Amino acid sequence: MKKSTIAEIKERFDNDVERFSNLETGQVATIDATISLELITEASKRIVPNATTILDVGCGAGNYTLMMLSKVPNLNCTLVDLSLPMLDRAFERVSSATSGKVEIKQGDIREVALEEESFDIILAGAVLHHLRNDQDWEMTFAKLFKLLKPEGCLMISDLITQDTDLLNEYTWQRYGEYLEGIGGAEYRQKVLDYIEKEDSPRSMNYQLDLMKKVGFSKVEILHKNMCFGAFGGIK
Repeated sequence: MKKSTIAEIKERFDNDVERFSNLETGQVATIDATISLELITEASKRIVPNATTILDVGCGAGNYTLMMLSKVPNLNCTLVDLSLPMLDRAFERVSSATSGKVEIKQGDIREVALEEESFDIILAGAVLHHLRNDQDWEMTFAKLFKLLKPEGCLMISDLITQDTDLLNEYTWQRYGEYLEGIGGAEYRQKVLDYIEKEDSPRSMNYQLDLMKKVGFSKVEILHKNMCFGAFGGIK
């Protein structure tokens, strides 16, 4: 199947601002979304307790940055997203939660111009699964590494696959059953069709190995449940 283009992904998110503005229900289809959000922000706080800057990649309506600000107040925040309506909502919500500077940048993280070694914390929530081939993945991880200050951290919460085919089939079957339990067979099919069209996730192992390859000194797994995980690296 031909995957969604960047323009198609942007259009879908332009039309979905309200749903992603709700901390409780924004990610119903994501298993353990609230746990992962808590873990990656708490880990970031502990790794860089005196952080002053954060970059939120694919920030959506700003939920990850808002959670981070509840732990480390008054950060200077840079919010990147394809969708301008999402960024406008994120800017409004984040600005009211910090006395720090809030900057928005519309575009693809692969292309947005940002200063190297300028962020203590980078959060990437449910965004990197839109990357496509190996070159895409490596280039993006290398860029995120360069954007971090020394001893800064990149924390990811995302859709993932398994490296072993039969275990991959099993986890996606389990996920299908989870979706059906929430919204019935039609909902299950809708979500799985959408993932098939729009997403190209990689395994946690793949991403941790790639982090080491681009230079992260440590990588950590915080949480994993079937085809969702929370993990990261320290520069």
